[in-house]
Amino acid sequence: MLVAALLAAGGLYVALSPADATNKADDASMIAKGRSLFQVGCSSCHGQNAEGIVTKRGKQYGPSLVGVGAAAVDFQVGTGRMPMAQPGVQAARKKPVYNQDEIDALGAYVQSLGPGPAVPDITQSDIDNADVVKGGQFFRTNCTACHNFAGSGGALPGGKHAPSLRGVSAKHLYEAMLTGPQQMPVFSDGVLSPQDKKDIIAYLKKNEATPSYGGFTLGSIGPVSEGLFAWIVGIGSLVGIGIWLTSSSTRSTKKKGDAA
Repeated sequence: MLVAALLAAGGLYVALSPADATNKADDASMIAKGRSLFQVGCSSCHGQNAEGIVTKRGKQYGPSLVGVGAAAVDFQVGTGRMPMAQPGVQAARKKPVYNQDEIDALGAYVQSLGPGPAVPDITQSDIDNADVVKGGQFFRTNCTACHNFAGSGGALPGGKHAPSLRGVSAKHLYEAMLTGPQQMPVFSDGVLSPQDKKDIIAYLKKNEATPSYGGFTLGSIGPVSEGLFAWIVGIGSLVGIGIWLTSSSTRSTKKKGDAA
């Protein structure tokens, strides 16, 4: 029995060890690739070792990335917000510079610097089976103050803005809640559970796919665009019609001999 146990243990070790070594080699290779990409595209703002750069005036030129996790990298780089063309008030969404393999490598490197949120594994079935009603309640409670009732975004102080949530992938929506990019607060799993986040995403996708039965949406940004439309188009049209009616009406002329 002892010999059989030793043979079984040795067989399991031989069978499992090569795969484990290969996985570690693959991880090390990806981290090395991510570091090389980081040195070229990110270190000028975030430092050679992602420690961040502080200006002479004490402001942060680029924040430290230690502990932000792969999820933050996947969101910022995957949405094209990073790398920034130049420092500004807020990084705007644009076409990604890196492909997904390069983004994964950058995420692996940043994840190796310190523990942080990993890239979420979210599928379409997770969204299809989520609670849309519950997600709408969470969204109206936590998100409409900045992103507006329809998720179309809105202005914030200091020249910043809450971006539109329309057309954003489910993974990036989840990552935004998980990591709190830029001025957005962090909704950790202790604040909003993973299922709560999926419910919110399901509500946003349902709202995005619902047609506007009331007519023109006017951007769905609220009373500003609606009031502007009412004043310029509505009242402006009424004024124009009034001017046209008065200028086109028949004018009576007084003939000689008529009583005064």
